[in-house]
Amino acid sequence: MEKLTAGAGGGCYSAEQGSAVPGVARKPPRPLGAGVGSSRQPSVEALESPSGSHVEWCRQLIAATISSQIAGPVSSEAISRDYKALRDGNRLAQMEEAPRFPGESIKAIAKDVMYICPFTGAVSGTLTVTDYKLYFKSLEREPPFILDVNLGVISRLETIGVQSHGENSCGMEIVCKDMRNPRFAYKQEEQSKLEIFENLTKHAFPVSNDLPLFAFLYKEKFPVDGWKVYDPVAEYKRQGLPNESWTISKVNSNYELCDTYPALLVIPTSIKDEDLRRVVAFRAKHRIPVLSWIHPESQATITRCSQPLVGPSDKRCKEDEKYLQTIMDANAQSHKLTIFDARQNSVADTNKAKEGGYESESFYTNAELTFLEIPNIHVMRESLRKLKEITYPVIDEAKWLSNVDSTHWLEYIRLLLMGAVRIADKLESGKTSVVVHCSDGWDRTAQLTSLAMLMLDSYYRTIKGFEVLIEKEWISFGHRFAVRVGHGDVNHTNSERSPLFVQFIDCVWQMMRQFPAAFEFNELFLITILDHLYSCLFGTFLYNSEQERVKAELHTKTVSLWSYINSQPEEFTNPFYVNYENHVLYPVASLRHLELWVDYYVRWNPRMRPQMPVHQNLKELLVIRSELQKKVDELHREASTRSLSSSSDRGSTPSHSATPVHTTV
Repeated sequence: MEKLTAGAGGGCYSAEQGSAVPGVARKPPRPLGAGVGSSRQPSVEALESPSGSHVEWCRQLIAATISSQIAGPVSSEAISRDYKALRDGNRLAQMEEAPRFPGESIKAIAKDVMYICPFTGAVSGTLTVTDYKLYFKSLEREPPFILDVNLGVISRLETIGVQSHGENSCGMEIVCKDMRNPRFAYKQEEQSKLEIFENLTKHAFPVSNDLPLFAFLYKEKFPVDGWKVYDPVAEYKRQGLPNESWTISKVNSNYELCDTYPALLVIPTSIKDEDLRRVVAFRAKHRIPVLSWIHPESQATITRCSQPLVGPSDKRCKEDEKYLQTIMDANAQSHKLTIFDARQNSVADTNKAKEGGYESESFYTNAELTFLEIPNIHVMRESLRKLKEITYPVIDEAKWLSNVDSTHWLEYIRLLLMGAVRIADKLESGKTSVVVHCSDGWDRTAQLTSLAMLMLDSYYRTIKGFEVLIEKEWISFGHRFAVRVGHGDVNHTNSERSPLFVQFIDCVWQMMRQFPAAFEFNELFLITILDHLYSCLFGTFLYNSEQERVKAELHTKTVSLWSYINSQPEEFTNPFYVNYENHVLYPVASLRHLELWVDYYVRWNPRMRPQMPVHQNLKELLVIRSELQKKVDELHREASTRSLSSSSDRGSTPSHSATPVHTTV
């Protein structure tokens, strides 16, 4: 396969942010807040104790209270009794009404609430809470100011009471997972029950309140069934599997072998059941080495697994050693096997002292062990916290570059890309099979295997192929989305939360910048995926494993994100796309070639948005491309007709037709 190495160039696309309006054909769930974001928040955990930011928050709340007479919230009882009459008889109420998705219901409304916007100042309006979103609308401005925050994105809610000029005011800060923290203020009578805050707490954290996630209530119908995107048998068949060395096994059909692996696994054909059971016992969480991808020419493979349980005494498992030897032997073009351990060497040693560990080159014949030195989930969580601190809502222009550098976010992106490039090159240039693992094989392992496969296989760079890649390497192989994201869970201090999937999508965006014509999808596609990682509108990213999803009957009780995306592919298509079939992409994993993804991390700041919506320009280019392609096709047909007519007039024997010229506009 031909190799493409990126230079310094690249395209950068931007998505126009808009709120979702249900009922409009195929335009529902893009939960990107239409209003600008909110106020300064130094860290995700920092508000736990008084700080300078907390004092500033009090000042903002007092200022907002003095600047406007703000009334208390409307009770939920009053809503159920009077809402219909109010809506039918009051033109203003209709204008302020929150749009809803099929299955969505209003839970609380508060009039004359003050949104404390850090960019344009305080604005008064109506705050509506449904079982899916918080919706604020102010008619004071033209056009109306709208802030739309889906409840799934909320990490934490904070309230503060302030007394000023004899008035008791309540402030509410909504700490979000998508790099914004909206703040509101409203007058609070002593006898009020804070319906808005109570309903937000209840419906933003449904799992903690014994309520269903909104995905189980969402009733939108789409012409495409996204649950049919990924068929494991069809995907392995596309790769040329099964073959004489590898078989598609149902040994895990009841999830008894490994409860975090999918039902279908590709394992060596020659492995015996008894040997397999011993390998299962020797691998952490029973996550044995299984095939992810096979090279169509060399038959070199990417296999993934968890760490071996060697412990401090260097325990051995003959069956595990033989298993890896079998993986190496399945590739006749190399007599080596490279094991990529994503962890830092020092951390792997620590894990070894706790009964984990890594493969010894002394015991695994012809195996080469390489540590990729990628830090753990806690380091990544702290890095994103720092990034949020410097990007929202105030940006220090004078220290921008040094502040970004201090977060180490781009350094970790570099490590991931560099590791994936090494894996891809080992298969492509070295024709050598690789085994990839971290500790449990569901975090950094998924990042590395999916990125390497994206570099090696052009199919995964199409819209459907990328959906298959996510379904396969992340969802079916047990990345713990529920734990890492915290869907519906009020416990925001859970140390298991980490932005690993966000990092993966960021790496994909970096590749798109370096190879702007190599991907069928655009930037909006990636942003939409990340928005719905949190939204709980679709069932795609819910739960931690295939077994849990089967038990919850996700495919019949929820809608797939791919149903929404694949019902309007023109929204997410890159007009510059060229199918680089059989081309391997080698992105430059250097900080000089990496950039902070401003259109995602800093998108809530209106000063950072382009004056002309880039997404709209891309759609217009798609139309132009389609029209030009039609003209090219017409010219081909006309030339073919003339050629046949000319041959007929001469009465000559028809010659072989030339290979059609496929022009890409």
